[in-house]
Amino acid sequence: MNTTRTTPALPAPCEVPDFPPLRVRGGRFRPRLRRAPGALLVLTAAALVLTAALPSGPPSPPGRYDPGARPVSAPAARAPAPVRLVSAPVRIADADAVRLLRAGDRVDVIAAPAVNSPLGGGDSAVRVVARAARVAEVPRPGETRSDGGALIVLAVPRATATALAGAGVTSQLAVTVC
Repeated sequence: MNTTRTTPALPAPCEVPDFPPLRVRGGRFRPRLRRAPGALLVLTAAALVLTAALPSGPPSPPGRYDPGARPVSAPAARAPAPVRLVSAPVRIADADAVRLLRAGDRVDVIAAPAVNSPLGGGDSAVRVVARAARVAEVPRPGETRSDGGALIVLAVPRATATALAGAGVTSQLAVTVC
């Protein structure tokens, strides 16, 4: 059986008719869309300028508007002056209590009358000398006195530092952690 395949005949080439080239112009909405971001930017800038130009003081009474008058603002409340802290070295009688402290801790310093004070210890009452004082430095391990005391440094206001120095001479000092 002799089968020969015949290829289908290709269609005749089509001719494309001549036509003038297409020139696409912007549609009806295109020019408006190009201007919209610019217009929005101009409107925003104008609103900011007008907002800054308006007086911010209290409104003037009705019928008495003076465009040249400066706005009256309420007197500014003074912020309290920051308290200046000083470093106060304090000898604490119990070195074991000092070992519990870390820099940044808050402590109350308590003065108790010294048993063998050279100045006689005229004050016999236990009192709090400093409240919520921030510990700035603590001794390294092994830096204690032979009598068991240890020196710490507190950050306190100047008046409290003076009170601590005075109490350290006549009393034994202890700390409580806040």
